[in-house]
This record gives sequence, C-alpha cells and structure tokens, in this order.
Amino acid sequence: MLGPVETRSVSPVFVGRIEELNSLNEALSRAAAGEPQALLLGGEAGVGKTRLVEEFATAACRQGAVVALGGCVEIGADGLPFAPFSTALRALRRALPDELAAAAAGQEEELARLLPEVGEAIPARGPGRHDEESLARLFELTARLLERVAAERTVVVALEDLHWADASTRHLLAYLFRTLRTGRLVVLATYRADDIHRRHPLRPLLAELDRLRTVRRIELGRFNRDEVGRQIAGILAGEPNPAQIDEIFERSDGNAFFVEELAVCVTEGCGTGLTDSLRDLLLVRVEGLPERTQRVARVVAEGGSTVEYRLLAAVTGLAEDDLIEALRAAVNANILLPAPEGDGYRFRHSLVREAVADDLLPGERSRLNRRYAEALEADPTLVPADERVMRLASYWYHAHDAAKALPAVLDASVTARRRHAYSEQLRLLERAMELWDTAPENVRAALRPVDYTEVYPPCGCDPATTPLRYLDLMAEAAVAGRLGGERERALKITKRALHLLEDDGDPLRAAWFWVQRSHLVQGLARGDGWAELATAEDLVRGLPPSEVHAEVLSTVANWSHVHVPGPEAFSAAERAVDYARMVGAREIEMNARLTLAGLVVESGSVETGLDEMFDVLRRTLDDGIPSVASRAYVNLPSSLESIGRSREAVEVLQEGLTHARRHGLSDKEAWIWGNLAESLYSLGHWDRAAEAASQAERVGQSAKPRGFHAVNRAALSLARGELTEAARQLASARRYFGSHDQAPQHELPLADITIGVAAGEGRLLDARAELERVLDSGFPPGTQRYAWPLLLTAAAMEADSLGLPVAEPGRTKILDRVREAARPLATNAPVWLAHERWLRAELLRAEGADTPDHWCEAVTAVEPLERPYALARVRHRLAQALLSAPGGAEQPERDRATELLRLAHAAAEHLGARPLADAVTLLAQRARLALTAVPALDRTDPVRSLGLTGRERDVLRLVTLGRTNRQIAEELFISPKTASVHVSNILAKLGVSGRGEAAAVAHRLGLFPAAALHAPITQ
Repeated sequence: MLGPVETRSVSPVFVGRIEELNSLNEALSRAAAGEPQALLLGGEAGVGKTRLVEEFATAACRQGAVVALGGCVEIGADGLPFAPFSTALRALRRALPDELAAAAAGQEEELARLLPEVGEAIPARGPGRHDEESLARLFELTARLLERVAAERTVVVALEDLHWADASTRHLLAYLFRTLRTGRLVVLATYRADDIHRRHPLRPLLAELDRLRTVRRIELGRFNRDEVGRQIAGILAGEPNPAQIDEIFERSDGNAFFVEELAVCVTEGCGTGLTDSLRDLLLVRVEGLPERTQRVARVVAEGGSTVEYRLLAAVTGLAEDDLIEALRAAVNANILLPAPEGDGYRFRHSLVREAVADDLLPGERSRLNRRYAEALEADPTLVPADERVMRLASYWYHAHDAAKALPAVLDASVTARRRHAYSEQLRLLERAMELWDTAPENVRAALRPVDYTEVYPPCGCDPATTPLRYLDLMAEAAVAGRLGGERERALKITKRALHLLEDDGDPLRAAWFWVQRSHLVQGLARGDGWAELATAEDLVRGLPPSEVHAEVLSTVANWSHVHVPGPEAFSAAERAVDYARMVGAREIEMNARLTLAGLVVESGSVETGLDEMFDVLRRTLDDGIPSVASRAYVNLPSSLESIGRSREAVEVLQEGLTHARRHGLSDKEAWIWGNLAESLYSLGHWDRAAEAASQAERVGQSAKPRGFHAVNRAALSLARGELTEAARQLASARRYFGSHDQAPQHELPLADITIGVAAGEGRLLDARAELERVLDSGFPPGTQRYAWPLLLTAAAMEADSLGLPVAEPGRTKILDRVREAARPLATNAPVWLAHERWLRAELLRAEGADTPDHWCEAVTAVEPLERPYALARVRHRLAQALLSAPGGAEQPERDRATELLRLAHAAAEHLGARPLADAVTLLAQRARLALTAVPALDRTDPVRSLGLTGRERDVLRLVTLGRTNRQIAEELFISPKTASVHVSNILAKLGVSGRGEAAAVAHRLGLFPAAALHAPITQ
C-alpha cells in the first residue's frame, strides 16, 4: 500500500460554486420529500465537475442519503456497456444489501445483465430472450429497482463522464430521466461540454433531455480572478503573490485543473519557459518524472480509465519493487492515483491521460495493446470477470491482429447481446465484419454459428459443424441494430446482405432479410412494410416447411390482421401454425395461433376464437414465453371489448398490467393501459378511463401506444363537449400514427372522432367529406367494431342537422351510402346488433320518419350491454320520439318520456357528458317536463309537499279557478308579469306543460277542497 501523497495540487478548500451547490442541495431536499430529481451537470474538461460532485455527495451523506457513484470508462478508445450503472448498482448493493435484494426479487435474471452479482443465487436459464422489448424490459426493471430501493430512504446515483458513455448507457439514462415517477431518488450525470461537437453521440440525447421539464441542466463555468486566488492559496497553504495570481489566471483562463497544474509548476520551478500549448502544460510534469515512471504512465494511459496492479505488472514486465517505486513517484507527483476500489491505478485527471496517450507513437500503441491482450489471455483473473471479454476484444482490435481480434470481438458481441447492450453488439459485429477479410482463412473456418449467432434459424444445417458465414454476422448485426434502435444502420446492413444474396441462391436467407427490412421500414416510418413482406412470401412459396418459412407466414398473417383482415390473413395464419408445429418453433406457433384466434373472433365465431385466445395465454404463461403472453394480454381484452364484454376485458387487463410490470414490458403496458381506458369508458367510469389513458402516455415509449392514448382522450373530450381539447388530441394521434402505416384499427376511430369534432363545430360539409373518404375506401372484413360507431356518428350528425338549409343538398345520397355500408357488417354479437338497431333509428330520424317503436328496439338492445352513455343517448331519443309522436300529449306517454329523460339526465350528469345533459334538459324544458321526481305528498299539507311557496299556492288556486294572469294579478295586487313568472314556476314544479294540466293535478290530488277553493285570499 502506498503512503501519503507528498505533492499537493488539489486545494483542500472548496472554492466558489455556491449557486450550483445550492441547486444540488435543493434537488436533494425535493427528493427527500418523495419527488425524484434528474440533473445534468456540464462543463469543460478540468472546470471542476468531479470536485463539485464530491462536495455534494459528502453533504448528502451527512443528511443520511446513500450515494452511489458510477463513471463511464474507456478501454483504449472503447466504452464498457452499462459501466456506470453497474458500478453504481454495485455500490448500492454494498450499502443496502437487503433492500436491493428485496427490490430485485423475481427479476434477478434480467437485472444480472447490469449487475451479475444479483443473479448468482439463481440457476442459469440459458442466454435469455431477445425481442423488440428486450432493452425496454431491462430499462423498465432498472427504473423500478431504483424506485423501490429509494422508497424509504434518499438515494443519490451520480454518473460521471457521460461523454464517454456507450449507447446503451445513454439510452438507459434517457429512459430513467423520462420515466422515474416515485421514490426519494436523485440521478445526476456529468459530461464534458467542450467535447460535445456537432456529431458527438451525446448531443442528440442532451437536446432530447432539454425538452423534458423534469430534467434540470446545470452549466459549470470557469473561476473568476478572486476564486482563482483562493484556489491557489489553498494549494500553496498561504497567500500567493498578486502577480502570480494574475499570471496563472491569465494562462489558465479560470479552468480549475489548469490552475492546479500551473500552481504546482510555479512551486516546483518549472514555470519558466512554458509553452502556451495546453498539451505541453499537461505533459510537462510527466516529462519531469524518472524515465521508468514515465514508461509506467504510458502503459497506464493505454490500458483504460483504470488499470489493475497485477495487469500492470504483467504488461510492464518490471520487478515488483521497481514497479512500486515507479508508481510511488507518479502518485507522489499527483499524476496517478490509487483507484477508489480495488488495487488499480488511474490518472488524477483524464486530461492528463489523454495527453499521455496522444503522445504515444502508432507502433507503440499497438504494441502496448498486444501486451495487454497477451497478459489477459495468459491469466484471465487479472481483471474483473464481467469486464474480461470486452477488454480482451478491445486490446486485440487495437493491436491490429486480425487473427486474434476476430474471435475475441465475436465473443464480446455475444456478451453484449446477453446484457441487451444491442448498440455495443452492433458496433462489435461491425468490427468483426471489418476484420473478416483480413483474418486468415483457417481462423474463419474454425468459427461456428452455434458459438456466436442465434437470430438466423439453422434451416437444415448443423450450426455446430457448419462454418460461420459473413452473412451470419450481417444477420446478427441487422437484428442488433433493430433491437438497439440503430435502425438506419441496420437497414443499410440488410441492403448489403440482400445484394450479396442476389447470386447466392439461398431464398430462405433472403426471405429472412426481407422480413427484417419490413420491421425496419415500419420502425423508420418509411412505409407500411408490406412490399418487403410480399417479397419474402414469394421467396418461400413452394419451399418445404422451415422455421424461416413459418416466421414469414406468421409475420404476414399478423400484418394482414392489422391492415387488411380477411381470407388471405386467415390462410397465412393457419399455414404459419401448421409450419411452426412441424418444425417445433413454439414461439412462432403461439404468435400465429393468437393472430388466427383474433381473426376467428372478427369473422363471427366469437366463442371459438375467445377460447383459443385464452388457451394461448395460459400456455405461454406456463411455457415462459412472456413476449407472446403480453401480446395476448393486449389482444384478448381487445376482442372482449369489441363484442361488448367490457367487464371481462377489465379483469384480464388488470392481470396484464401485473404481468407487463413484472417483466418490464413498457410498451405492452402502455397498450394495456390504453385498452383499459377504452373498456372503462364503455362501462361509464370516465374519470378512471382518463387516468388510464394518461398512464398509457407516461409508460409508452414508442409512437403507436401514445397515439392510442390520444385517441382515447379525444373520444372522452368529445363526449364531454370539450371540442378544442378533442381536436388537439386528434392532431396528436395523427402525428403519432403517421401517414406511412395506415391500419383500420387506427384510421377508423380517427375518422369517427374527426366527423364528431367537425359536426360539433358546425362544419357539416367537412364532416361529410371525411365520411365519404371513409366510405370510398370501404370497411375491411372484421372491422365492424370500428365501423358501427363511425356510421352511427354520421347518422346522428345528419339527423341533428335535419331542416338546416346547408344540410339538404346531398342528404339523401349520404343516408343511402350509410345504409349501404352498414348492410354487410356483422350483427352476431349483442353489441353489434344494438348498433344496427340504433343506426336504423338514427337514419329514420334523419329522414323525419322515426317512431317510438324504432327507438324502443334500440333501447331494448342497448340495455343489457353495461354501456351507460350509449343507453342514456338512446333513452333521450326514445323520449323525444314519444313526445313527438301522435298522442305524445297524452299523460301516459308524457310520464314515460319523463322517466326516460330523468334516467338519461342522471347518467349524463354522472359521466360529465355535457352535450347530452344539455340536450336532455332542453327537451324537458320544451315539453315542460320536470327532470327531478315529484316528492311524496305530505298528507297534512299536500301543497307544500309539492315544493310550492305560499304565494305559488295562492296563484295555483286561482289557476284552478280558471283565472288569467291579469285576473290573478288584480286579485293578488301583483303585476301580470309577476303572475306569469309564478305560473311558469308552478308548471315546472308540478311537471306539467299547461294551466289545464296544473288544474287537473290540483283537482286529482285534492289540493283545494271546494270551500277553500272559493275562499278569499288573505295576506
């Protein structure tokens, strides 16, 4: 162990930064109150970011917080995947072992990709699964882990040197900053602002995070002259000469690290003759060390951010005493520091390491990397186990030895894939492709697909004996790019692969790459992906069953189910199931069965299809196929909702939320929240529906779940009469869905809301134009769940506009087209039959030909459905028909209409459906019907039991005697206008429409005995 440092270049006094430290402490206080905090700390190299973080960490610890530090590291020129998070989680595990174990319970296998130690106690279950949500799943579980650990105590996670971060680390940090919602947690990340050039990969992330209101960005500036003076005084342990301060301030320009270097140079007498070059300034003290120490410093500079002592000894080849002496000199000169943990060494500041590394000659650099690689191959225990493969690959690659580098880089790509570090896997695979032609033939021939690849199915060949092909690497790289969000790079790889396959005569492999291109084109919003799938389908047509063939058919079936459901989708799904069973592709089989079951429901065999969907859900849960199970948790309740079984859908969706959270499937969780919002809306729980829709927006990472959220919010706003908000949400939904990939399940609800908003704003012609656009396209088979509501919206619009001059031209044609479009739609589910009856009544209302019988049929069909809003709407229309029909003035019909309107009004008020509530109120007022029930009579005073005041009692008595308003006014000494107001109030309270009815009610109830009726009025 080394003794105390002899040369002091760091001031023991913390200088300046009061405002920045206050900001950090304020964030700590907010976090302690349960509000997670996200902060970015930027500044140029050497400005003092690390020192500020250290001061903040010390203050946080004094307040009882747990601080976990992690830094982005370089291995040569390469970053280590998830390195800062692994280091920070390891620190948390040391500080809070029980809490972290409890928070990780049940998810150890996934979280072991970031922190291998948490998976040591569970049996290995293979390499794990890789799908579209693998990375999101890992990110979601990490976020929930941190929230749980920080539930009871304040936790600070500080990640330094983000400018070196690998892509996976950047993506995970962005996810945390977007999604952290609970917990006493502070996440702080630092970066070098001067390194972020135009094409730096961190630049887009910083721009994205700047748009988040929850992220605070702090920029650390340079010291002013007074602060530089205080810093020098701390370093020198005394007041410096003012001239010295001026000179150092001028030359350092207030950069804290350069101030330290210049102050030490002054004290050591090396300041005279210094060049103005900052690089020379950084090297001057290194060059003043003994030659052996300089050599050790050069070895450390090329080894990475931190180099372990035993590895350093192996690479330098020095005797132990000589190595320790050289290290002591470097540490005493404050060039190197012992690593905070372990027995390694690092440069005191990365600027010095970079200067020393840049000073190496090209041949010297590759020779050092070779020696590192050879030492590590000879003794793998020289470095931590979770870093070994990645570091070996980096050392061999920078040693420019293709024969050694190719297998090492491929090994590292497998490790990156297992950790779901797909961006790093892609980078390593691109290196492997770069090395492929320069590696010796015998090295390439010894490589096997079974060791390095897994995405392309064997399809008849033995992966243990067949040599690895360049196309195998391209397949792995294409999938890694797709899963890691590097779709543009992946698309270029598939293009190159298909070009190579033009003369290869391998239709299965070509079909597989076309399927990948379909996924990528859709992900990049370049199209709907059908052209690529059609090409893949043509390539496998007529070939014997294989896993690729089954995957192509399953993908085609799923695409067709979403975009053009019908016989071709049905056929593709059936064949996909058969082929998958023949070749034993269980996951493909379950996916295809789920697609087929959905098509069966939509075709009319409801119970058969639902039974199959429940079976797929049960089997995938039992077999541990969460990707398909989560899809079933989306599709099954959606099918239940489509046939009106909303309550059952809610039960399944609540199970699905638990499943999605447990497996970290954030996008699937967003879809489930969206479906839940839809079902809660149907059941009349509108406030809960709004909350569920908001949850969908919060957890969803991709565009389409967010679009679904916007559709739900737009529908809810429209029903509540909030037309501006409905239009805003409609525009958001269109933005999220885009114009490149138009699926009926998105387009038809959007069109429905577009018609509703236009009609609500009085833009009848715009609404008709949208309707005709939809009718021109037609309704694909199986889309009756979306078609019925849309046609109903259109018919109600036409009925409401009956009699308006602008509506008359073209009305007959529109109504005929609506009838024609509805004729082929399925009605074999109660909810679809109810829509058919309702639509028929609305179309007749639009022609002025509806009768109470038509609306009775609609009410009877809707009543069993548990859809209070729909029921309130048809009850309102039935009441309107009753009052408008011949005989509507008869008391039995009025009583029936009154009860219907009261029920409709109560439902509308409860839901907050303001347009419906207003329409019901207006109809009741016009018909002079009371929306509140008449209270039970008080037999001791029947007049008061009706809610009449004393003056209204007198007026009613005179009305019963047949007096006019003028006669009432003269007799009661009031004005005729006041008499008229009293009469109107009495009619409303009695729930009648005229004076004769009021007199009849008074007579029937015996309100005024004969003697009282003719008694004089007393004041």
